[in-house]
Amino acid sequence: MYHSICTACLCRIFCGWSKKLINKRPSIALFPLCTSVLLHPVDVESGRTELTGLFVEKPPESVVAVTGTDVTFIAKVDSSTLTRKPTMKWLKGKWLDLGSKAGKHLQFKETYDRNTKIYTYEMKIIKVVAGDAGGYRCEVTSKDKCDSSTFEISVEGESWLQHRHVSFHPHRDAGEDEGDLDFSALLKATKRNKKPEKVEPDIDVWELLKNADPSQYEKIAFEYGITDLRGMLKRLKKMKKVETKHSEAFLKKLESCYSVEKGKKIVLRCEVVDPTVQVKWLKNGQEIKPSAKYVVEAAGNARTLTINKTTLADDAAYECVVGEDKCFTEVFVKEPPVTITKLMDDYHVVVGERVEFEIEVSEEGAHVMWSVFGVMLHRDKDTKYRFKKDGKKHTLIIQEATLDDIGMYHAWTNGGHTKGELEVEEKELEVLQDIADLTVKAQEQAVFKCEVSDEKVTGKWFKDGVEVLPSDRIKMSHIGRFHRLVINDVKPEDAGDYTFIPDGYALSLSAKLNFLDPPKIHLDTTGNMVSQNTIIVVAGNKLRLDVEITGEPAPTVVWSKADQVITEAEGRVRVESKKDLSSFIIEGAEREDEGNYSIVVTNPAGEDKAVLFVKIVDVPDAPENVKCLGVGEDCATITWQAPKFDGGAPVKGYLMERKKKGSSRWTKLNFDVYESTTYEAKRMIEGILYEMRVFAVNSIGLSQPSLNSKPFMPIAPTSEPTRLTVHDVTDGTCSLKWLAPEKIGAGGLDGYVIEYCKDGDTEWVVANQELCERQGYVVRGLPVGEKINFRVVAVNIAGRSPPATLAQPVTIREIVEHPKIRLPRNLRTKYIRKVGEKINLTIPFQGKPRPVATWYKDGQPLDPKMVNVRSSTIDSILFIRSAEREHSGTYELLLQIENLEDRASINIRVVDKPGSPVNVRVTDVWGFNAALEWEPPKDDGNCEITGYTIQKADMKTKEWFTVYEHNRRTNCTVSDLIMGNEYMFRVYSENLCGLSEEPRPSKNTAKIAKTGGHLSPLMYWGNAYKEKDMNCVPKFTQPLIDRSVVAGYSTAITCSVRGFPKPKIIWMKNKMIIGDDPKFLMQNNQGVLTLNIRKPSTFDGGKYSCMAVNELGKDEVECKLDVRGEETSSGALQFER
Repeated sequence: MYHSICTACLCRIFCGWSKKLINKRPSIALFPLCTSVLLHPVDVESGRTELTGLFVEKPPESVVAVTGTDVTFIAKVDSSTLTRKPTMKWLKGKWLDLGSKAGKHLQFKETYDRNTKIYTYEMKIIKVVAGDAGGYRCEVTSKDKCDSSTFEISVEGESWLQHRHVSFHPHRDAGEDEGDLDFSALLKATKRNKKPEKVEPDIDVWELLKNADPSQYEKIAFEYGITDLRGMLKRLKKMKKVETKHSEAFLKKLESCYSVEKGKKIVLRCEVVDPTVQVKWLKNGQEIKPSAKYVVEAAGNARTLTINKTTLADDAAYECVVGEDKCFTEVFVKEPPVTITKLMDDYHVVVGERVEFEIEVSEEGAHVMWSVFGVMLHRDKDTKYRFKKDGKKHTLIIQEATLDDIGMYHAWTNGGHTKGELEVEEKELEVLQDIADLTVKAQEQAVFKCEVSDEKVTGKWFKDGVEVLPSDRIKMSHIGRFHRLVINDVKPEDAGDYTFIPDGYALSLSAKLNFLDPPKIHLDTTGNMVSQNTIIVVAGNKLRLDVEITGEPAPTVVWSKADQVITEAEGRVRVESKKDLSSFIIEGAEREDEGNYSIVVTNPAGEDKAVLFVKIVDVPDAPENVKCLGVGEDCATITWQAPKFDGGAPVKGYLMERKKKGSSRWTKLNFDVYESTTYEAKRMIEGILYEMRVFAVNSIGLSQPSLNSKPFMPIAPTSEPTRLTVHDVTDGTCSLKWLAPEKIGAGGLDGYVIEYCKDGDTEWVVANQELCERQGYVVRGLPVGEKINFRVVAVNIAGRSPPATLAQPVTIREIVEHPKIRLPRNLRTKYIRKVGEKINLTIPFQGKPRPVATWYKDGQPLDPKMVNVRSSTIDSILFIRSAEREHSGTYELLLQIENLEDRASINIRVVDKPGSPVNVRVTDVWGFNAALEWEPPKDDGNCEITGYTIQKADMKTKEWFTVYEHNRRTNCTVSDLIMGNEYMFRVYSENLCGLSEEPRPSKNTAKIAKTGGHLSPLMYWGNAYKEKDMNCVPKFTQPLIDRSVVAGYSTAITCSVRGFPKPKIIWMKNKMIIGDDPKFLMQNNQGVLTLNIRKPSTFDGGKYSCMAVNELGKDEVECKLDVRGEETSSGALQFER
């Protein structure tokens, strides 16, 4: 988007911009512009996005916002004519995309109305700050359409609202464009204020800022157009720091700043305390060396630095240094406006001439801007223009003017403006003699000649649009007004359209060169010709042979097959003729179309003839006689005969397909062509009927499929039987055993055939006349003492399997095997059964010949009335239907073979419930306690007594209550008896079978006397006893025992303790108390303490201790538990079980 601006406005803008660039001074007085501004789009580059009016509502062009308030801008876009959703961008300055700044301060919103098809875009600025001021642009694009709208935001404080009459509001925050000229902001500022420009007196802004209160800085910047207020305040801060610093070396320091016009002289002066001291002058921190430009002087206490002929480079910070002390100042160089002393002239030229616009300015090295069509010209971008600078002269050069260069050209300086108009006209040229068409023969000369009115005009020759270059045959000449093109030794390729174009004129002269040539046939059979003049055509395809015919004049064409001329222009076989082209066409080629074809072309210059042989090829016939030669487990061998007709091209090979009988789905067996006529089809399913068919392949394609073969079924015999072994050998017989074949297949297994032969013979004899269905067989009638080989063959519908043969021959004779009793593991220890249970013992044994088994009890033969015995060839069974106590004893099995024998003993114990205890009595009574004693029963039931059950009963109620169960000792103390009651007691014996049938009552009773009476509190058979003190310190009666256990198997450690009062039991591992760990179970049964450890691991090993504590004292025992495991060769821990 370019702006067309009136001369006065552009001059003002350029002056202000130039001062800003060169002086970098913030004290430039900005000015209003005229309002004669026309904004229009200019398409600079072809293909640029078209600018169209997409907005139906735009943001206001100028908005004044108050600091701290919120501002919202709204733009609406009509999408009814758009093919895609529009894209909106909000920009600040020229290219700062605000979309990346979205957050708490900037918020963007987009809505869409489906009824009106209008997109609404909002940009909201939260709590406006001074930095939000500047020029903004919203830009919407959609595919090849684009539109934009610009607007400006001015930010003012609440205290400045009375200053809204100010003529121009400066652009204080230009964002990324700071330092560049913002035309849009200047133009909009002009629209806001159309008052005439006031002439302001020269005011030193530095003095204003130095003397002003900091709260007035922004107001001063607003009134005097300061754009770099932040930079000025930084420099002002440095100046103030220098003034406040007290100096002992200087009587009078340098002024805070100096101002001088460019080219003038300036003197910096200060006074020092010591007149003899040496000073250094620095410029921007660099020491100044005295020269003709910089003159350093010392006169008494005064020190001066004189700068002659100041330039913009002298605009800097200066320091005078005395030892460690220094004073500071700044020099500002003012540049006077550059005026144009020589104005630009108008030019009137013709196309191609050189144009030079020249001006002179008041100073050398001044900056000049050139523009045309409202566009500023740049040295780097506009390569068409050249810019020349020679002292005060500035020149704009157009090397070759064109009609596009017509227009008004402007030159600008910061103090002046000039313009000049360029008019360009086309050249006019008169043709006195035009070039004429030529017709020549081979090797003749062709001369093209023309005459134009201007002798100086040059030109170029072209043939068919391509420039003609001189060579040995082609010559070009220009003599006066005549231009000639001479072609020697003309060739056919020289024929064509020739054109002469004068340089610099929109004019062309054309003529044609005709070549007289004898007829010529140009055959092009690319892709069809297999040999010279032979064309291959696939049957059914279309043949179109386009033959190019050349010759001048156009020759006559005649096509013929043998002696028959083809004249038809329509039909299956026809001829089509066009200029320089004759086409021979065969639609749907057939075998009878094969033959020799000739083409003859004639014209006055001669004749040409060509003969072609058209060969019709087709796919071959189908293969014949497809059949199956043999089958295997998952394969079949197929054969066939080659096709009778190969289609005119050799058969390359065959493709095979198969399918299951009854199915319509064919499966390809090969993808590459198979050359042989015998094929082995594999990967078939055994027991399934298949059919096959074959295709023949040649270079043309695939034949029709052959007839299906007869159905066949892949099937195979089983594999050989496995694990053939000799089970038994006797005189004349041999017992064999084996396992079924590993692979049986779909044919199943019908049975086995057993064969044998003498060692050294090759004739095998079948041992079984009928198939053996079992996996074992006894071969009978074998010669004694001979060595015989055996083999077994599996048989099914497919035939015999490979045989399974014994590795060594078998000698036919009886083998004596020592008798051996294999006593079961559970019978190797004491065998216990309860009275009335059944005893059934099976004792396996081995031995040959059949051993004799004999049973004994306690050294005496068994009584068959009491015990049943049954013996076989492999075991002996001892059976007792109902066991009695008299069946207990040691049973012995004797196994004999001739003089060989083996023995095994079994200890059988039949147990019953025990009898009642003997001599139960109360031995002592004290307090609320009674002591009982008794003797073991006379009949223990044939097993160990495991404990006793003690019960008590009050003589009044006669109800029995159990006091203790599983009491191991033959004495106990019954506590918690009721005072004044008399108790009787009874005791049951207990073993593996349970409690005794009858209890044994106590011979006497225990009476608990009342306290405070005349009777003694302890009564025993009417006698008084002294009360016994039962309190005692805890004492372990059975210690813990060290144990070694296998990891993974639950175990327990046990001890027993006594003590009164009842002690508290504490279990510990490695001196650490065992809490409520579910791995451990602690039990206390009548003082017998047990710690159960569930499936211990190696980590559970260590020292375990048990502590018993009561109020009288404590006792402790400990043991060591070792948990062991076995390390295997593979590195894993293998536990013993």
